Amino acid sequence: MAKLLTEDVVKQIEEAFAPMKEAVHIMFFGQKEGCDHCADTQRLLEEVVAISDKLSIEIYDLDDDADLAEKFNVDKAPGTVIAGKDGETVSDYGIRYAGIPSGHEFTSLIQDILLVAGRDSGLAQETRDFLKELTEPVLLQVFVTPT
Repeated sequence: MAKLLTEDVVKQIEEAFAPMKEAVHIMFFGQKEGCDHCADTQRLLEEVVAISDKLSIEIYDLDDDADLAEKFNVDKAPGTVIAGKDGETVSDYGIRYAGIPSGHEFTSLIQDILLVAGRDSGLAQETRDFLKELTEPVLLQVFVTPT
């Protein structure tokens, strides 16, 4: 089966991943039936993970692993969680993808991996202080449609 990522793209990603210091763990949630993009998404993520030894991936089924999916707030397949990994500890940073991260979303996927690897949001201290004062959960969702 042909690879989804070309050699040129893999080289670019290798360069981007070279300074990664911390491990990143990808949790992929697919479904056995009724999921048009699950196989391609899983294959894409596996190709990305193969680029760096700082990356790991675990494959789950949205139905069979419903408790874990609920724990990580994944309710769509394909669903992807980008998390930190320190030894056996998985740290959830709240980064989720619903659908296949292709096109412009692929760049966002790579940037999110780098963000988690850096263990720093890049937010200004003023913003961090504001966020600490929030007393209720906030759900922030960004929807993208290929056009």
